[in-house]
Amino acid sequence: MIKLQNLKPKYDLEDRTFQFAKDVRLFVKTLPKTTANFEDIKQVVRSSGSVGANYIEANESLGKKDFLMRIKNCRKEAKESVYFLGLMNETNELDNKLEDERLIQEATELKKIFPSIIEKSK
Repeated sequence: MIKLQNLKPKYDLEDRTFQFAKDVRLFVKTLPKTTANFEDIKQVVRSSGSVGANYIEANESLGKKDFLMRIKNCRKEAKESVYFLGLMNETNELDNKLEDERLIQEATELKKIFPSIIEKSK
């Protein structure tokens, strides 16, 4: 019997945004416990999770205008994630700098995907 899970596209954006938010949460657990990091962590955890949450809401939208607004929110939250991940990269001596750079790359790619969705939806 074929499992339905295996029929999903390889790059399902809901899965990808979920994995991004999960990876961010795992990464921030490794950061030094400083006052600045506590504040940055709160921000990046919120923004990384909001990318996927807004994408799910966009897929359940009530109309085109609602869809576009939520996709724009996805783009905004991805930009914010890039910002805070970069800030943490620049202000910490990270043992796992490669992981932070990978997360910045993923957030940047997500940031570029959403304008494409917006353009194709007009």
